[in-house]
Order: sequence, then structure tokens, then C-alpha cells
Amino acid sequence: MTSRIGSPDTDADRELRVCLDQQPMRSFIMVAGAGSGKTTSLVKALAHLQSTKGATMRRRGQQIACITYTDVAVREIWGDVGNAPLFHVSTIHSFLWTVVHSFQSDLHAWVLGRINEKIAEAEEKLAKPRTQAKTRIKLTEEIEWHQNQLTQLAGVSRFKYGTGSSYAKGLLGHDDILRVGPALIAGHPLLRSLIAQRFPYIFVDESQDTNPTVVEALKQIATMPRTGFCLGFFGDPMQQIYTAGAGAITLGDGWNKITKPENFRCPTKVLSVINRIRAEDDRLVQTSGKRIGPQGSEETAEGTARLFIAPTGANRSACLEQVRQWLVNASADPLWESNEEDGNVRLLVLVHRIAARRLGFPELYAALNDNGATSLKDGLLEGTAWVLRPFMTYLLPLVLAARAGEDFDVMAALRSDCPLLSKERLAGQNVAALLGRLKTDVDGLIEMLKDESTHSIRDLLMFVRDREIATLDERFIPFLTDAVPEETEDGEDAEHACVVAFLTTPAIQLWGYRSYIESQSPFSTQQGIKGAEFQRVLVVLDDEESEYNLFSYGKYLGIEALSDRDNENVAAGTDSVLDRTRRLFYVCCSRAVKDLAVVLFAPNVRAARDAILAKGIFASDDIHVLEVEP
Repeated sequence: MTSRIGSPDTDADRELRVCLDQQPMRSFIMVAGAGSGKTTSLVKALAHLQSTKGATMRRRGQQIACITYTDVAVREIWGDVGNAPLFHVSTIHSFLWTVVHSFQSDLHAWVLGRINEKIAEAEEKLAKPRTQAKTRIKLTEEIEWHQNQLTQLAGVSRFKYGTGSSYAKGLLGHDDILRVGPALIAGHPLLRSLIAQRFPYIFVDESQDTNPTVVEALKQIATMPRTGFCLGFFGDPMQQIYTAGAGAITLGDGWNKITKPENFRCPTKVLSVINRIRAEDDRLVQTSGKRIGPQGSEETAEGTARLFIAPTGANRSACLEQVRQWLVNASADPLWESNEEDGNVRLLVLVHRIAARRLGFPELYAALNDNGATSLKDGLLEGTAWVLRPFMTYLLPLVLAARAGEDFDVMAALRSDCPLLSKERLAGQNVAALLGRLKTDVDGLIEMLKDESTHSIRDLLMFVRDREIATLDERFIPFLTDAVPEETEDGEDAEHACVVAFLTTPAIQLWGYRSYIESQSPFSTQQGIKGAEFQRVLVVLDDEESEYNLFSYGKYLGIEALSDRDNENVAAGTDSVLDRTRRLFYVCCSRAVKDLAVVLFAPNVRAARDAILAKGIFASDDIHVLEVEP
């Protein structure tokens, strides 16, 4: 176990240990605000169970499951627990596959139903009298494609979990796992019982962003009588920033609710700001946590929290540089102007557009953001959109390894995703000749992704498909025929238009996007930094630049009037633009370890200043209007 275990206990840590020792076992929810050390509490809970229940569980062949949101978080927790075999630490997708992969007949039945469902959806659209002729052709081809899949399904003996979905080849993708896992758990009491027996403790990290169907499936396990099962959710509803997340988890009968209000990250000035933001939501008041340094207890630093207002007509990049220079002078801190990693400066933009222009992927950004497909917009912000997965998780790392001459990493990547190297395909092959061919193909990828390359993303995917370098998600297949599919009529299929635009983007723009999404520049999206912290944080509030209607800082700050729909949502208590923006702003501001600066671009600077003063989030002395040259 890591040093987290040796950190001082909070009241929440002690309360959680009491909860874990209760008989009969009781499930719980821990609500822990930003900077509270939620992961520390989780790891301490794992350590407690290891010392009190570990020997008994090992004799029974049981494990403690810890489910978290990203691969990065998985690696972090694995490091904390020392890779002890008592623990099963994984992402949601991997956990679901672990518990359902042996139920092959049920998986086969689910896939059969899923294909028939897609056929029914296409036939319903086809039956509409107003469906245009070109769309009818596309839908007819789609139905034929799915019917062909039904025929090929008979030859699939076993399904596997892959990055892409291809039912005819027995591959289930990420989206499939999120569907089939909860469906099988909900529909099979025996499976729920087996999960409870194998994993008597299941902890879910970042529960607010966990898929609601997954949450409900796990809660069904917890409601089974006499299972000796404990389900624990660790999260913070105030940090729910993805629309697909569960948000606040409802307490089950007899469950414990544990609150952890401490903040060990933010200086007092920033803490005041985030408490004022949170006061309009769940009213949890965070307090400065006790900090232990080399000399014992340390006082929490005051830090700074400032807001700057600039007119929307100003040059954005110039304004940001002006603010950074102002901060250098005001705090005698030259690192505010640093773009290097050791400067620990992070510029948080609402969407990628500002960064996309600076880092060289404007067309890629526009393709996935501007055509109205919410699923791809969210996936662009997270780096998880299905059209991006083969590049981010496999092809770009493969090319980087090949460029660096790291042959071991090249082979490891190929073994994981290249169908030519599967056990079935290798049988009877001249392996040396096959490896020589793959080397040539990888060299071809390197050429297509050189800086001077004019190849499109579609060219790249067609090469990958034709040379069988990877098994592509089946959703790409209609777009990789001899002719690029035409866009459908407005409003009918926004994702189709996104994919068409994405495929025509120059392939080299993938590099700029990768640098950005993997934090190799000072820019990050506001949605992409949850869980991270930085010494210096500069948050950019710019509704005009974002064109992203899920959030509106103008409405949240009282500068812009709410629409009728907004007022209806607020009155009904449903998730509104105010709720989403408030949560996102809280996440952004709470990243700051030392200093926070917020830059607001507003059409009327004076009106914006008055509205912000009325809002009361920032002290009046910390609100500055930028003097911008016309």
C-alpha cells in the first residue's frame, strides 16, 4: 500500500470503517467534494478490508472489486494497493465483461435481439412516407447489411470484447458492453447471485459519472436477500459533468450515507469561491483539511482567485496572453507564462475550438462538434468517441512506437488488435513472411501520417481495413465503400453527417488532437480535467466561441436571459443549463492548488461586471475589466 494509507484519518474514513464492519453487511454512498481525498478514502477502505477480511476471502476464492472511470484511474489505484490479488481493479467495461463473458449463449441471444432491433428501427424509418429517396436507398442497404449479419451469426461460436464492434466476427465493442452487461445482470438472478458470491464487496469510484443502467444493475445485486454483499459508491454529484452519468445516487433501504467535506487541495481564496458556487446546489460547505508537511501541521495558504472580463469582439489569444502577463506582474510568478509541463499552468476552455486552432486540428474539431450529434460531441471532449478510438488507443501509439524503433511495443500492439495475428489466422501460416508484410504495412502507416501527408482519415482507415491491420468498428463499414455516402436530410441522422465530415479531415490533424487530449499542451477542456489538479489554473468562459448549448456561462452568471425551455426545466426540477454549467464551473475552479484566474468574454462588459457582483462568487476587489485595444 502507498503513503495514502498513512495519511491522517478524517471523520468520513472512521465512519466508513464502522460501516464495513457492520453485520449484516450494509451498502453505502460516500459523497466527497473536490479535493477531499476521495481516492484516499477508497484506498483506506480497501486496506481495512484486506487486514480484517482478506484471509477469509482468499480461502473462499473471493475478491474485492473496485470499479473506476478511466484506465488512468485503474493504474493509479493498482499502484496504491500494490497489485494485491485480493483486489479486482478495472474500468466499468472490463468489469462487466469479466462477469458476463462466460454466458455465451445469453450473449448470442442478446446480439440476435440487438440486430433485429436495428432492422426494426430501419424498417420503421423506411415506412415513413416523407423519407427521401436517397435515405430510402441507405436504409435498404442497412437492412440488407443487418440481415447478412444474422446469417453470419450462426457461424459465431464465441464472442470476445474488442475496441470495435463486429457481430459477424464475434466482437462486442464498448457500447455493446454497457448495454449487454446491465441487461444480463438485471435479467438473470443466478448471475446476480454469482457476482455477489465472487465479489462480496464492490466499490464504484466516480459514481456520479457512471452509466445509470450500470448503477441500477449493481443496486439490484444489493437488494438480493441474504447475499452477504456490500455495494459502495464513491462520488460527488456536484462533479457530474457528462450528460450520460447517473448523478446523485439514491440511497437504498438501510444504506449508510457518509459525507466528506474536507478540501486538502485549494487555498482559502479558491475554497471561498467553490463554496459560493456550491451554495446554489447541495449546500455542502467544504472546509480546509488538515495538512501535514515535513514540519508537522501546516496552515492552508491564502492563494488568489481573480476574474477578468473582456469584450467578445477582442482577440481571444491576445487577451489570454495579456491576462497571463498581468498575473506574472501581480504575483511575481513568471511561471504563469510557461507553456511547459513544469510550469504547472492549465488553460481550461469549454470546448476544443480555441485549442484546435492553436494546435492544428480545426477541421477534426468542427467535424465532430458542429453537426449536432451529441454522442460524438461528448466523445470528442473525453477522447472516447467511437470514430476516434482506433486512432487514440491503437494506430497512433503503434506508429509512435515504430518511429522510435521500439519493436517490442510494436509487436505488443499488433498482437492485441491485428486480426492476422489471432491464433486462428496464424495456423498454417508462414509467420516470418507475415511479420515481414506487417512491417511493410506499418511503414505505410508511418508515411500516411507524416507532417507533409495529404491523406484523409478515410484513406487511412481504408488502408487499415484492406491490409487487416485492425478490426474496425462495423459502424465504419458503410463509409468505406467506393463512394463516400451522401449526407442524409437535415435532422434525420446527425451522426452520419459528423462521420462523413470526420473522414474527409486530413489524417495529420489526429496528431494535434492527440497532443491536446493527452495534456501535452497547456490547454485542456473543462470536462477533461476532473480529478486533476494544477498549481495555476486559468478558466476561459466564452459562450460565443463554444457554440455548445449544453452549457451557458452567460445564463449561469445572470448576464443572459433564460429561454422558455430553461425556465420549464428549472420549474420542473429537471437537469437544466444552469445546473450543468454550475457543476462544470465548480469542477474547473476546484482544480487550483495555488492560484485561480477566470477570463470571461462578454458582449457588454459593464453589464457582465454588475451581474457577477450580484452573483457574489468573486470579491469585488478580485474582478478586473481588461483594457483591450480596438
